Amino acid sequence: MDSVIWSRILTAETLAFHIIWATIGVGVPVFISIAEGWGIYKKDPHYILMARRWTRGFVITVAVGVVTGTCIGLMLSLLWPKFMQLVGNVISLPLFLETFAFFFEAIFLGIYLYTWDRFKNPVWHWLTSIPIIIGSTMSAVFITTVNSFMNTPAGFSIDEAGRVTHIDPIAAMLNPATPSKVAHVLASSYVTCGFLLAAIAAFYILRGRTHIYFKKALRLTMAASFVLAVLTFVAGDLSGKFLAKYQPAKLAAAEWHFETMKEAPLIFGGILDEETLEVKYAIKIPYALSILAGGSPSDQVIGLNDIPREEWPPLYVHYLFDGMVAIGFYLIFISGLYLFLWLRRKGGEWNPWVLRGIVLAAPLAFIAIELGWMYAEVGRQPWIIVGLMRVDQAATTADNVDVMTLMFSLLYAALAVVAVSVLIRLFRKNSPEKEMAERISA
Repeated sequence: MDSVIWSRILTAETLAFHIIWATIGVGVPVFISIAEGWGIYKKDPHYILMARRWTRGFVITVAVGVVTGTCIGLMLSLLWPKFMQLVGNVISLPLFLETFAFFFEAIFLGIYLYTWDRFKNPVWHWLTSIPIIIGSTMSAVFITTVNSFMNTPAGFSIDEAGRVTHIDPIAAMLNPATPSKVAHVLASSYVTCGFLLAAIAAFYILRGRTHIYFKKALRLTMAASFVLAVLTFVAGDLSGKFLAKYQPAKLAAAEWHFETMKEAPLIFGGILDEETLEVKYAIKIPYALSILAGGSPSDQVIGLNDIPREEWPPLYVHYLFDGMVAIGFYLIFISGLYLFLWLRRKGGEWNPWVLRGIVLAAPLAFIAIELGWMYAEVGRQPWIIVGLMRVDQAATTADNVDVMTLMFSLLYAALAVVAVSVLIRLFRKNSPEKEMAERISA
């Protein structure tokens, strides 16, 4: 394999590993703040304990996220030098601001960690969680603007010599892809972390741990997750309308939509004959693609046959898109079902099958995150910057990328083992029951 293929493999591996820790880093602070704030308002020590315990685990994930985030920064220069040479000056501002946002978050995370019980009024401690949320969220926003720029480049001109001129970094950050991408990234990060924390509580309840701490944790996280799952669906709808206007090839490939038409159906599943472009065994939802693309059944959706064949994304992105959407609907269903049973107040929310469904939702949510990013990146092919630079033009020509891939693979495996081991040891001998009893006796 040539250096382009190895560069793509190593970058994909790094992003796939980093996105797990980055998602936790963005979403968990929100739930920490909600739990502590609700605990202070209700004068309920169980919610305060949730915030304490979640913070301990969050610190470990932040450490891993820093390492993998640094690796991504290195790879932009090492693996994609021509990309950085062309547009490095254009996207340098959000890259700098992302680092600044992380430092801002890290400073207040230290303050938050070491000032428990230091204030007479606990609200002051809770307030220090807000900058952590701002820092982690803005870190995600700034780095997402870089990816958005790659989809809809803006804020510069190219002169006759091929040089970048008239650079406007703010316009580059606020490119047309930014609003929908940022909304989707943040909403999906929050909902994924909600289901992660809910799954932990549901798992222990299934194991026979009946302490009220777990029940309160499950109710809090599932209530928030339902709202966030619906918001993620709305963000996905906005993304569909963006794609229809700015990246019709990506949307058409996701839906195996070949003929430009109005009243276009949405295709779910199926098998594609790539020679005849015939779709078999698929579920077709009438008008749904036109509604997704423009909001009305009468909206016209551009088909792949009106796009040059060499600019088609790989057609297997259809399965990535279907998987992401199917999981999104499952998350809405299981959280809605739990809330419905809870509001009936007959104890149905503790049904083992419902709890198993919640436990299953956590890994599915992370899979949806991975599928979404794979679709976002693969669906942009063959471009690294849409309409401006192809992937094969941007990659390094070095011949040792295969060795780098092996080295980084070992690094990521070691990080995963160490992080999971530390998290298990951190909580194994410090159960919420034990900590609650110690705090009461103190």
